[in-house]
Amino acid sequence: MRRLATPVLIAGGGPVGLSLAMDLAWRGVEVLVLETRAEGEPPSVKCNHVGARTMEIFRRLGVARAVRDAGLPADYPNDIAFRTTTVGRELSRIPIPCRAERYTATGGPDTWWPTPEPPHRINQIYLEPVLFAHAVAMPRVRVLNRMQLVDFTQDENGVTATAEALDGGEPITVTARYMVGCDGAHSTVRRKIGATLAGDAELEKRQSTFIRAPALLPMIPTKPAWANTSLNPRRSANMFAIDGRETWLIHNYMRPGESFDSVDRDWCIRQILGVGPSFPYEIITKEDWTARRMIADRFRDRRVFLCGDAAHIWVPNAGYGMNAGIADAMNLSWMLAGVLKGWADPAILAAYELERMPITEQVSHYAMNTSINLARQRSAIPGNIEEDGAEGDASRARIGQEAYDINVGQFCAGGLNFGYFYDASPIIAYDGESAPGYDIYNFTQSTVPGCRTPHVRLRDGRSLYDALGPDFTLLRFDPSLDVTDIVRPAMQRGVPLAVLDVDSDETVYPDKLVLSRPDQHVAWRGNAMPADPSALIDRVRGALVGNRC
Repeated sequence: MRRLATPVLIAGGGPVGLSLAMDLAWRGVEVLVLETRAEGEPPSVKCNHVGARTMEIFRRLGVARAVRDAGLPADYPNDIAFRTTTVGRELSRIPIPCRAERYTATGGPDTWWPTPEPPHRINQIYLEPVLFAHAVAMPRVRVLNRMQLVDFTQDENGVTATAEALDGGEPITVTARYMVGCDGAHSTVRRKIGATLAGDAELEKRQSTFIRAPALLPMIPTKPAWANTSLNPRRSANMFAIDGRETWLIHNYMRPGESFDSVDRDWCIRQILGVGPSFPYEIITKEDWTARRMIADRFRDRRVFLCGDAAHIWVPNAGYGMNAGIADAMNLSWMLAGVLKGWADPAILAAYELERMPITEQVSHYAMNTSINLARQRSAIPGNIEEDGAEGDASRARIGQEAYDINVGQFCAGGLNFGYFYDASPIIAYDGESAPGYDIYNFTQSTVPGCRTPHVRLRDGRSLYDALGPDFTLLRFDPSLDVTDIVRPAMQRGVPLAVLDVDSDETVYPDKLVLSRPDQHVAWRGNAMPADPSALIDRVRGALVGNRC
């Protein structure tokens, strides 16, 4: 049996596991990833959207351009179109810029966001190979494909895991300081630490089919769209353009009382597309699945952590399945790196669960509520929606407006990207002001501790995020302020802290000093030195957290 050692072992090499591995390696930590699939084996065609916060992360890691250059053709519209059928009458449309215009477009529902990296529509079959290539090119990342985690034990010094080679090779034993389960909805890691899922076991059922239909695109009577929702009395579904030419992913919504076996897949697809029995298409893959809202009762057991679908499962409305998992990983990564590099107290790791679990609860309810509203609309599609005449026109206008109003939040989820905040963390210095509220779409940038560090453009044209240091950054808006009293205790404790004098015409920051964490959340703010700068540094590095482990 081969024996390997690594500071961090990651179970699962999907987008969440790869993002965690890349960020840890970028922070100077060696990582070993176990992945059951073979190198180059395509993932499922599930995820279709990379959120703006995730694109900001990819920008920092140097992979954003490669991600944005992959997927749909540069000029393919990223709109969301609502039609009676794919080739039928258009009801309404949410405009989303194509990637060629993504940085320059204005006027749409997601073009006003304060970010250097807008969202990107790309299917996982194109995204994951880009992330994998970037990860394995990093000197501190090692990925072992076709390896299945079997078991593990842990003690006060670390984790010992065993994995089997799925192609019959030699099994391995891995010793690690810490282990993270990014191994999906059926997580072995979650099961082994005794975490249990609770929530809503069934929200709806979907019959998903990945098809190739070269003749379909020329038949669409209006401008193509990335997402195509069919709404008619016979069948309702959501369909995504995968390659912008001939491949599509269709999510057929099951009606109450229907089972997967009770509906004719081919008949449903034709009713969704609006085509007759002779229309040619090929099924590439198919999957029937149940949408849930389930959250683990804990995200950690001592030296073992859960991220992504291993920690939470919900219907992927707002594209916030994978993106929430990557947000988990980024929250955990800098804390792990700090502990392993010696400047963070191990007690800081308790903050991961305390910060991420409440956000997970909020996000899952937004996704669930969207599902409820969509189901309500699907159940009330009028029978005359495809008819000519004034009554048909009125029905189409009403359903089209409803579809826009229900969906603009989930497809342009600004609040879920930029609005969430950590309001009960032991490693944030709060000052009594409450963070502004947010919903799935609306948000307000704020320097209240726990909020995302507000983004601004500097006078030299750079994004603030490009100017931040890799770890903590003290943003100074009055260069005459002497910040030695904060810098000195940080240096004494080895806490990596950069000082950035911010020169910007934007007025988002009311305070003269803001301390930004490595994950771009505000840790502290003030107009003068804190009363006890050493205590502030000890707080943000976890030295004041109780129950050390």
